[in-house]
Amino acid sequence: MRKITLDNSPVGTKPALSKVRVVVITTVMLTFISYWRASAIVISDLASSAYYALGIAVKAVGPSAPWFILFVMIFAYGIRAVYIESSSMFVRGGVYRVVHEALGETAAKFSVSALLFDYLITAPISAVSAGQYISGLVNSLLPYVNPAWKIPTAFSSTVIAVVIELYFWRKNIIGLEESSEKALRIFQVTAILAAVLFVWSVVTIFMRGASLPPFTVALSDDALGLLKGVDWLKTIGAVGILVGMGHSILAVSGEETLAQVYREIEAPKLPNLLKTGMIIFLFALLFTGFNSLFAAMIVPPNEVIGEYNDNVLSGLAMHLVGNHAVLLGLQAFVVVVGFLILAGAVNTALIGANSVLNRVAEDGVLHSWFRKPHEKYGTSYRILHTLAILQLLIIIATHGDVFLLGEAYAFGVVWSFVMKAYSMIVLRFTMKNHREWRVPWNIRIGTVEIPIGLGSIFTVLFLLGIVNLFTKPYATVGGIAFTIILYIAFGVSERANKRDADGQSHSLERFNVNGQDLLTVEAIGCRNQDRKLVAASAPNRLYQLKKCLAENHADTTDIIVMHAKVLADKERATVENSISKEQAELFSEVIRIAEREGKTILPIVVPTNNPLYAVAQTAAQLGVNEVFLGASERYPSDYLMEQFAIYWGMSQTDGRQKLTVRTIDATREVREEL
Repeated sequence: MRKITLDNSPVGTKPALSKVRVVVITTVMLTFISYWRASAIVISDLASSAYYALGIAVKAVGPSAPWFILFVMIFAYGIRAVYIESSSMFVRGGVYRVVHEALGETAAKFSVSALLFDYLITAPISAVSAGQYISGLVNSLLPYVNPAWKIPTAFSSTVIAVVIELYFWRKNIIGLEESSEKALRIFQVTAILAAVLFVWSVVTIFMRGASLPPFTVALSDDALGLLKGVDWLKTIGAVGILVGMGHSILAVSGEETLAQVYREIEAPKLPNLLKTGMIIFLFALLFTGFNSLFAAMIVPPNEVIGEYNDNVLSGLAMHLVGNHAVLLGLQAFVVVVGFLILAGAVNTALIGANSVLNRVAEDGVLHSWFRKPHEKYGTSYRILHTLAILQLLIIIATHGDVFLLGEAYAFGVVWSFVMKAYSMIVLRFTMKNHREWRVPWNIRIGTVEIPIGLGSIFTVLFLLGIVNLFTKPYATVGGIAFTIILYIAFGVSERANKRDADGQSHSLERFNVNGQDLLTVEAIGCRNQDRKLVAASAPNRLYQLKKCLAENHADTTDIIVMHAKVLADKERATVENSISKEQAELFSEVIRIAEREGKTILPIVVPTNNPLYAVAQTAAQLGVNEVFLGASERYPSDYLMEQFAIYWGMSQTDGRQKLTVRTIDATREVREEL
């Protein structure tokens, strides 16, 4: 471990500023994204279901399938509202955190097991669907070369899926994470495709005429599963509706991704989350909901469940009004965009599952063996190896059967939603603190608030979960078995972790640190001319940080959060290129505050023998125009200001730099212009 030598001059002298040393905390230089980019990341997962959802639903419920998909896309906004409320409570408001807070550790392990089953199926079904679209395009073009040529769709799609999985496994090992810029570009291209298909479909229906799909539910034996022998249930219309919704719920995905991406959304955080939710809702309704309806109206029914069962948007493109060559070009566009979205969903599934397992590991549930970083790339390669192997086994074992994968996928989707919604109801009664936003339709009777909207969403999800248990035996057996196995593995891993514990708290952030020989704006990563310096000493006294974040925008201002590490050696000292447990606790809280505000910070540690002098010296060297100090428990604010003014005068080289100093506590602020 490299050591950094420091030269701490005695108070009262002007030290050479070039000899100041600094420890930069590099992994928490948070970068926040716009609501458009956040929407693009979620849609890269959500939009993928538009390519396969209708074919799966038609097999199960017949010609009425598009109505169920359309209704599910509308109902999805209610599900999304549950995630918005949880994110407003917890910046990292995913299923594991919410269920852990509401129902405890055991329920949290079960819920995260179901969620991981969801992620493990998402990648195979997306990869196989991408292969189906490529195979379909190739088979559309081969007759122009040789009418007898045709590639086997199932085999070729499985091979393509394996290649996609291996590609993104390798990229995640290297550390090439999902880029919001690339996701935004894919979203823009997909939006163009959605608009083209919508307008072209309307024109086709206007010119040729078409009838709406029937509302009659025709449940197949596969759709009824274990209930196919119970004749009296078929007379209850509500059961048919729930079965239809259960086989269409796979059109809804990406909600957990929304909870994860909330951490990265820029300020104003909650308003931007609400905008993200609305963009996702409108896009999914147009792209998945209406395109499914138009496909059912335009594509012949025998082709929806035949040639185009697993690539229905290709079928829609080929049956629109227009020249055949032009339609082939449109189909190629559909396939290219679909391949990008579906392949991106594979990457999202790997990243999401890796993130969830790392989050579980932070609580000490997953053994630290899995978190060992790659020697070259620093990624959690053992987790990624495990995920990739499981997803490849699923692809090969199912032989690329999209219907079977879709049925299994719905298990994880529904039950993670059920646990999330129920936990939010529990938290309404156990955590009555103020919420920035809550699911609408609440009735207050005396001091008790009854969450009508939240309860209705949970009721529908719970009924869907129960129906799915009986109508999807393969998914039920596979999902429950996987959940139990993973729960047991978590229990064994947690016990081993406790036995091997080294006294470190699993709840703290994990930081990388980088010792710099010079304290310069380049060394700590400053990008703006306007700079604010926040002095931080204790995790429970960060009023000054909250004030600074509330007043400044990170796009135009660098917010530097500095901790002065007091050294015992008054003359010279060496500092390990690391941070202590106390500093980790401090900066863990700093990061939580910054995440909630949605603003980027630059955390640094400056070793010194005089903290207040180090703050003044750092402000001078970095060209800061405003310093935020916390109130002292030992000295009054006026005394701190006087001492800081003396140190500020000692730190300047020309005496002309202007500075605003503010001392802030919970109730009072003192401001001084220097």
